[in-house]
Amino acid sequence: MAEGIRVLFTRYTMVSAHLSIIPEFLEKIQLLGYENVFSVNKAEVVNLKNKSDILFRGIKTSAGNQTASLKSLQGISCWVLDEAEELIDEDIFDTIDLSIREKNIQNRIVLILNPVTKEHWIYNRFFQDKGVEAGFNGVKDNVCYIHSTYLDNKENLSSSFLERIKAIKHRNFKKYQHKIMGGWLDKAEGVVFDNWSIGEFNPDGLQTSCGMDFGFSVDPDSLTEVAIDKRKMKIYLKEHIYKNGLKSHDLAKLILDKVSNTLIIADSAEPRLIADLKHLGVNIKPVKKGTIESGITRMQDYELIITPESTNIAKELNNYAYQDKGSKLYIDNYNHAIDGIRYNVIYHLDNPNAGKYYVQ
Repeated sequence: MAEGIRVLFTRYTMVSAHLSIIPEFLEKIQLLGYENVFSVNKAEVVNLKNKSDILFRGIKTSAGNQTASLKSLQGISCWVLDEAEELIDEDIFDTIDLSIREKNIQNRIVLILNPVTKEHWIYNRFFQDKGVEAGFNGVKDNVCYIHSTYLDNKENLSSSFLERIKAIKHRNFKKYQHKIMGGWLDKAEGVVFDNWSIGEFNPDGLQTSCGMDFGFSVDPDSLTEVAIDKRKMKIYLKEHIYKNGLKSHDLAKLILDKVSNTLIIADSAEPRLIADLKHLGVNIKPVKKGTIESGITRMQDYELIITPESTNIAKELNNYAYQDKGSKLYIDNYNHAIDGIRYNVIYHLDNPNAGKYYVQ
């Protein structure tokens, strides 16, 4: 590294850099025979000759979001975001990005990632908006793209490994394109809901109500109108609100403008907000939540029909996924409208006295 360079190496979550990343650096240092040149501790690698250093930090830690402390670090001219696909919030990226502004040196931002779905802000910002095809290698608009696959290292791979790759390509070409060749997905792997389509809302004129999930600053308030056809086993969904930063008065006005006096089912964990909205004329009731799984199972029993305008619901359905294959644990993301819909479905389909869910 050149003299005085400070590199910030981050992952969205980095519980223990000394157990995961730093050993890789140590291995390379030892292979080069430079043990006496570098000082290594649990969160930093320092070049003793030119005083350049690499700081290892997590954006999200057990203490909460560390964006504010990261952007206040002094002298950073290179930011490496590893496993960048895990960073869902583009605003966090922008906050740190704009703090990398050292004078008289070329500042660099490096994103290392495995492509996920095309709904991700990285795809929209660096590929779709720039007209860059997936797999492109080269420079466009001051961005250098390096797309690497196993083909770049084929001569160092065993024949058995290459045979496994060949088998995956033959058996599951979609998996081969994504996992092996680094293609972007139209929808996430392991999505929770594959039982949905786009169509007309409530064509049979069923009685409707709404499901609501509260957000505020980071997460959006979401309001979805719901019609449940128990005979045809269909749930019709129409998105009305999906917006951040609404205060109680603004939210109440927007709700009344969108759905008037239609009944709204919301999360009982926000009694004060529900009381405020009631006071402002909103017809809203709380539902106490049980397990996420039981509510999700209810929704999976039905075909979900969403309107063409319900773009945020579609985005969530394409990306709300299980944490691991075979797991009943869900990622805590892309679930704001889904949570509101789940409250509504539980209210209408479960007996309030059944135990897990009941209306207060």
